[in-house]
Amino acid sequence: SQSEQQILSSQLECVQSIRDGILEEAKCTESDRVTLSPQQGSGAETQTQSALKLLQVETETLYNKGDSEDLYITNILYEREVTKREVTGAEVTELVWKLCLAHSASYETADLFVTLVFELRHLSLEALRALWQRSSFKCRDNWQPLIDALPSCATEACVVLMKELIASGEVEEDKVEYFFWSFTFIPNPTSGMIESLAPLLKSPRASQSCFLGVTALVHRFCSIHSSCGVVPAVQSVMRTLGKFLGGNCTVQDSEHLSKMQLVLKAIGNAGLAAASLAPALNSCAALKSHPVEIRLAAIQAFRRIPCSVRVSDLLSQET
Repeated sequence: SQSEQQILSSQLECVQSIRDGILEEAKCTESDRVTLSPQQGSGAETQTQSALKLLQVETETLYNKGDSEDLYITNILYEREVTKREVTGAEVTELVWKLCLAHSASYETADLFVTLVFELRHLSLEALRALWQRSSFKCRDNWQPLIDALPSCATEACVVLMKELIASGEVEEDKVEYFFWSFTFIPNPTSGMIESLAPLLKSPRASQSCFLGVTALVHRFCSIHSSCGVVPAVQSVMRTLGKFLGGNCTVQDSEHLSKMQLVLKAIGNAGLAAASLAPALNSCAALKSHPVEIRLAAIQAFRRIPCSVRVSDLLSQET
């Protein structure tokens, strides 16, 4: 009941004295009252008083405007010195072993993990494959440092290795999903990444995260390369998605309906690259015999396609 609930009220008052931009004195009073029974007024109250007073100022510690020459404005992304030495697979293997031996909740573990991510970026695909053969072991609590570090690597070699691990079934299902969602956050995708991942869409076991992760990568690639539509890897992805549509999105059963909705969502996810599928999307949306879910999903798939393409197609269909 409300009468049994503990009620806390607090108040803090501070008075500060500042002279010439320097805090000389601060006096604070904090009161905390806990009421256990509002009806009876019983409870407890504490009062804390604190005082800070400036004793002396050392001239050499005062702010020096000359120090501002060493300051610069940057974003809040983590900065790390670029290593000029050649990173070897043996060194990275040793780093993985150190991670396994370190305490899981320590600053050492965090630093070692960040170092692992940055060093993976310097390894070739062949070196990464060899590293996986040596370092795919699990630490205590079934932790695999290399599996967790690969999605943050964001190089073409790392993406190709992740694709190979997915295709070979060497990674647990939850980690596979983790891989696919990480593709969304790769800042500078390459056509090689897309070329490597495109065959996964043809697999009967391709999941929702597979379709959305790969097409999100395509969208990021196209936002950087305006002529992405002529890139063979991008064309391969869009051909695969176009075959799923079958020209007008005809579905046979509820399972096929769910798959078609996913494909349409993935096409909308792809952005500029999906312009070539605009006529098929138009047919999917126009046929009144289609389920409402399909027609609506087809319309939503236009969301990232340039207005000049989708408006002209829609108008021509109406006429």
